[in-house]
Amino acid sequence: MKKMRKNRSRIVAFMMTLMVTMVMMPMSSVVWAAQGKAGQVTILYTNDVHTYIDNSKGSGSNAVRYSTVAGYKDELKAAGKNVLLVDAGDNIQGTAYGGMDLGESVIDIMNTAGYTASAIGNHEFDYSMSGFLNARNHAKFSYLSSNLYKVNSKGGKKHLCRTYKVKKIGGVKVAFVGITTPESITKSSPKYFQNKNGKYIYDIAGRKSAKELYAAVQKTVNAANKKADVVIALGHLGVNAGSKPWRSTDVIAHTTGIDAFIDGHSHTTMPGTYYKNKRGKKVLLTQTGYSLNALGEMTVTKKSSGKYSISSKLLTADDLGSVAPNAAVKAKEDALIAKVDSELGEKVGTSKINFVALEKDKQWAVRTRETNLGDFCADAYYWYANEKASLDCDLAIMNGGGIRTDVPAGTDWTYKTCKSINPFGNVLCVAEVSGQDILDALEFGARLTPDASTGGFMHVAGITFKIDTSVPNTVHEENKQWVSGPDAYRVYDVKVYDKKTGKYQPLDTAKTYRVCGTNYTLMNSGDGFNMFSDSKLVLDGVAQDYLALAEYAQNFKDTDGDGYANIASSSSPLASYAGYTINYENESGAGRISAAAGKAQ
Repeated sequence: MKKMRKNRSRIVAFMMTLMVTMVMMPMSSVVWAAQGKAGQVTILYTNDVHTYIDNSKGSGSNAVRYSTVAGYKDELKAAGKNVLLVDAGDNIQGTAYGGMDLGESVIDIMNTAGYTASAIGNHEFDYSMSGFLNARNHAKFSYLSSNLYKVNSKGGKKHLCRTYKVKKIGGVKVAFVGITTPESITKSSPKYFQNKNGKYIYDIAGRKSAKELYAAVQKTVNAANKKADVVIALGHLGVNAGSKPWRSTDVIAHTTGIDAFIDGHSHTTMPGTYYKNKRGKKVLLTQTGYSLNALGEMTVTKKSSGKYSISSKLLTADDLGSVAPNAAVKAKEDALIAKVDSELGEKVGTSKINFVALEKDKQWAVRTRETNLGDFCADAYYWYANEKASLDCDLAIMNGGGIRTDVPAGTDWTYKTCKSINPFGNVLCVAEVSGQDILDALEFGARLTPDASTGGFMHVAGITFKIDTSVPNTVHEENKQWVSGPDAYRVYDVKVYDKKTGKYQPLDTAKTYRVCGTNYTLMNSGDGFNMFSDSKLVLDGVAQDYLALAEYAQNFKDTDGDGYANIASSSSPLASYAGYTINYENESGAGRISAAAGKAQ
């Protein structure tokens, strides 16, 4: 009894000392760990942020940033929530903030924000496979893919990344299963997945057959279900018609065991829609849009029956307006913004024109039709190849998927502006191609117009053409790559500008023309443009694409005497080309491309 009283006295003395110590400590040093509600998990999610860390796509002073996302996560945790943060891909590329160091600084920001996992988007490969592997190794979170492989010399396959990840939180074991779109191969470059002999040393299940994709996903989902209570697909597949049969909706319809699907790729704003799986069970599908226009919040709750309910919603900048940014994340954002803006902030021109890449509903205009910004990009390449590089180019082409932002009227054009338009770091080259290859390239780019968008939609300079949308798409392709011409061409009335006569002449399919474009399209079969694979290279490394844009902008005339070029049609250095079609003031461009049903255009 004496020993018990002695121990009790020691315990009382210890507690008194602890209480005095806590009173004397500053309140900021006292951290109480809130216990989350058992059986409930909150999953915050983003997708297709594309390195827009400065809110240039947001609305108002409270636009969503990574620091806002991390701040909201902090608030939920402080309120006793069990919180996880994940991403559905395309997070290291898109603006100068990602392109300047191949996404490394953005990965640092995501690490600090506390991401758990990320899908692998097609743009994760834009810095080549080695660039992605560097990003993967730099990330403290897990890049996941159930269908991305390294292929050995005997044809054997080994997963390049973890296929799924299980996190136990609040007594709930949540599994995230990664899925990568097979479109990654053509939307980055097939050469990034091949060796020097053109043999695939990296592969994505689904490239040869959609059944491969479904089987790879099902195998991983089955494995995850053995270790988890809830399985969430973390995919980068999208819902656009042009992505069929690799869409998230296709995967849901051909698999079982997925409880919810966080998607990316198509930039769709989808708070939560249900689709039936292979057995008729409803699966929740959600996507936040793009560029942090919204933050997704999914709630997983264990019911009294032992089963789980899942709901989701999207939070806009207004919804998160009162959230205090996470200080550590904000410091990294601000430092990166200041550094890049300083390096690329030099002003090259001004303009009163609204240059368009997006429709009013924020869908990509440049992937379905001609716009004035598409014309501007193609003109810049055409002008640079002819006037700066003296390569006597006949025409220039620019894939719509390579144009990544609007430039509103009144914006000061800087190197950063140009880098934001063309953020991929592609290099211009000039190749000699046949007129037939040009016709086939225009056909391939226009094969889905106007029913679906494609990053391969071609904007042009020095050439005009028409599209008969009543002619069905009969292009022969394999895995989204050109194989051979269509049974009947949709594209017709193709004319090439003659610099000597100032007139547009009909395309001669037997003639050889000099074409300027990015190496992505002309050399690396980007977007599936295989018809150029046997073309003769005149010169590679002509200029980086965004530097050609900046140089073109700088050479517009200073019409108001403010010391800077004024970007307008009449002041363009191409205005001196007699008969050349140019009209930047029209947001739909100069009419180089027209599309309608029938040939009476």
